[in-house]
Amino acid sequence: MSGPRVNSFYLGNSSGVNFSIILSPVDEKTGRLQLTHCSGSQRAGDWDLNVTPGLNVSEVTVSLARNLQLCLPNASDCCAAPLCVVETLQVLACRDSVVVAHLLIQAEIYANSSFAGDVSENATIIPNQVFQPLGSCPCDLTAGACDVRCCCDLECTPDMKQLFQESCFPGVFGGDVNPPYDQLCSSGSMEYTPDWFPFLCVQSSLNNAPFLGYFYHGSTSTPKVPSFKIRLQTSPGKTFTGYGQGDPVVTEEEEYFTVPQPSFSGQCVGNAPVAYLQDFDVKCLTSLASYKEGLPHDVSVSSGTGDFIQQNVIYRTITDTSKFITEGDRLQTAEVLCQNVTFAENYTFVWKDKSIEQINVTVFLGRLCAGEILTQRFTVKFLNVESTNATEPFGNPGYQVGKPVRAANLNDSDTLGSLNIWQPAGRGLCTSASYTPVLFGLDSLSGCVLEVDINEDCSLLRANVTEKLNSLIQATHVGKRHNSSDSDLNDWVEIIRLDPLDSGTNVSARSLKGICPDIPANLNIRIIFAVVGAVQGIPRQEILAVQISYSTVIWQFQCGLTCANSVSFLPITASVQFIQVPAQPPVPLTRFQMNCTQFDCNRNDVCWPQLFYPLTRFYTGEPYSQCLARGLSLAFLVLLAAIMNSPYFSKL
Repeated sequence: MSGPRVNSFYLGNSSGVNFSIILSPVDEKTGRLQLTHCSGSQRAGDWDLNVTPGLNVSEVTVSLARNLQLCLPNASDCCAAPLCVVETLQVLACRDSVVVAHLLIQAEIYANSSFAGDVSENATIIPNQVFQPLGSCPCDLTAGACDVRCCCDLECTPDMKQLFQESCFPGVFGGDVNPPYDQLCSSGSMEYTPDWFPFLCVQSSLNNAPFLGYFYHGSTSTPKVPSFKIRLQTSPGKTFTGYGQGDPVVTEEEEYFTVPQPSFSGQCVGNAPVAYLQDFDVKCLTSLASYKEGLPHDVSVSSGTGDFIQQNVIYRTITDTSKFITEGDRLQTAEVLCQNVTFAENYTFVWKDKSIEQINVTVFLGRLCAGEILTQRFTVKFLNVESTNATEPFGNPGYQVGKPVRAANLNDSDTLGSLNIWQPAGRGLCTSASYTPVLFGLDSLSGCVLEVDINEDCSLLRANVTEKLNSLIQATHVGKRHNSSDSDLNDWVEIIRLDPLDSGTNVSARSLKGICPDIPANLNIRIIFAVVGAVQGIPRQEILAVQISYSTVIWQFQCGLTCANSVSFLPITASVQFIQVPAQPPVPLTRFQMNCTQFDCNRNDVCWPQLFYPLTRFYTGEPYSQCLARGLSLAFLVLLAAIMNSPYFSKL
């Protein structure tokens, strides 16, 4: 333990059991534990023992009752060193003077670093980094001595500096912590200065430079951050233009239409918005104590064209709850609290073009009791109004994000194939893990744990791991589109397999017990796709290539605290990565773009195409109205100067 308190639990009936604590039960000479006895008490030294009895579980708390502050001069009851407490404790549970359970605790507790007293020492004053750099002489590395070639070292006398005056460290390391930058008008560091450089250069002193952080300290316009509420354009003359793929579905109250969905951490988030034309099927674990009702089903949803539609809700009752409920730690009480909750919700959105025509909802209700774990299921499907297939949008043959990737085995009479990743359950063992299909556009990483014996043969282990990984890919081809024809070979791309290399492992490495090199424990699936067009405003995405490769590791048997167990674990993983490439090769650079790099805005901080950048909406240094007014004033002055210099005015 590293804190002043630690909790543990005694499993079993605690009636007639006496708990005690012993300080330093280790023999200082032999280093072994002393013989335990049941004559202790619930306090030993600065340690207190507190037991909260229960029916079958008793909570045991060990706490430290002393001050953990570092000692000040002439102070007591404190910590003399940062490592304040180093002690060994033993908690005993005795019944009839016989030890029935014991707990060994090694305590290493450090003193608190915070201090609330009065400080009389001189504090170091750190200068404001806006106007003065903190390290004015970075080459001053030695305290109380002169560093050679460090001309900014104040400990170097003038006689010492004369020895290396001509070879001082240059740049920031030598003390030039605020050098002139290229955009400064007085800077001559640029090898080539364009003709328009004096018009765009910066007039500023070195006290106000980008190296110090405050290049410009004026009024800035606050960018508009989109909130969780969306203002619908329902005012006259500004009708709502409809949904696009991936846009969040909104309600009449100008809020997101939400359905529980898993987050990146794996936990379900109840207020996750539903994206237009993106199906999903998720499962969330909850209990009666943490159960929360979702969005009410009487909420109206925006159709995308300015009007609102109601949800058509059908309620059903689940009688067989074995597929949804698992037994947890049920409380041993006379009355068990139960409640009717939502077991599953199925949403079907009927859409056309960029609008929602209808929403059908089926809600499955059931009874959940305290101590039970409920696996809720939420599904969302988008069905085209002209389609009879409830699984794919009508008219777009390309893949949509979240749809399963089609796979086939074209070398067999039965062309049905699969491309899956693991979905672990329970202890995460590969023997109990199920499969879930690879979803288009969603990078994923899954894995399971394989039990390996200490006397496992390395060749058999490699073959076993390879078989487990290959079981995920029961296919030879992947469909370019979701509606690829089984009879047309041009609609499919062959899976490129890079099999693991059979390295010639030497005999000495093979003879080592519990060590196996070159184990193909990682399966890498890379899918290359491109956007080749659009259908009704929805991008048409096709798969161009699929590659499968393996990454090897060195497996070594892990003993843990003791080597009594002869079984270790080997984690194996499968990763899926979607790589988008352009449908056509990019336009090559012209000779002008390759030679005249000073005009390339991607390579230079200042370039002539960005001359009118302050007049665009992308500039947020000042309010747009002020930038526009100053730009028009400047244009008027330039026009006036051109007119005044014309021959007509010169004759006057």
